[in-house]
Amino acid sequence: MSQSIGGPQRIGNLDASQLGPQPTYLPADHPDVEARRRLDGGEEPLDVAHDLPGSSLAWALLADEAFDEGRRVDSYAYARVGYHRGLDALRAAGWRGAGPIPYEHEVNRGFLRALYALGRASAAIGEGEEAQRIEKFLRESDPAALDAIAAGQS
Repeated sequence: MSQSIGGPQRIGNLDASQLGPQPTYLPADHPDVEARRRLDGGEEPLDVAHDLPGSSLAWALLADEAFDEGRRVDSYAYARVGYHRGLDALRAAGWRGAGPIPYEHEVNRGFLRALYALGRASAAIGEGEEAQRIEKFLRESDPAALDAIAAGQS
């Protein structure tokens, strides 16, 4: 045998890095692309969510606004909508419930921001276990996402 058992580089025709779930990248035609364009153009998140209800980004921004205004239950509700819209889109893009969802891919950021907002709102309304599950999910999706979102990077 030419390689050690402890760290195989290849298994059959596969490179070891190809094993396990591969990263999921939302497509360029996802509603968050148009939402980002409209938001950058000065439109309000409420108007964007109305016109593009599949946009996780618009719902995440509504959740942020509500949270900042002290409307924690509203924030939770907006974030949950963005989260579920994002899950639907991720599944359509091939995600099977596990694997990286890279924050570096700009189209993924709306979902990750909605997930972050859901965790924050969950904690604020006393749903500690849910907040912990969401933080774990966010860190497993992309370890850098939580810190980037908390630092205001979008």
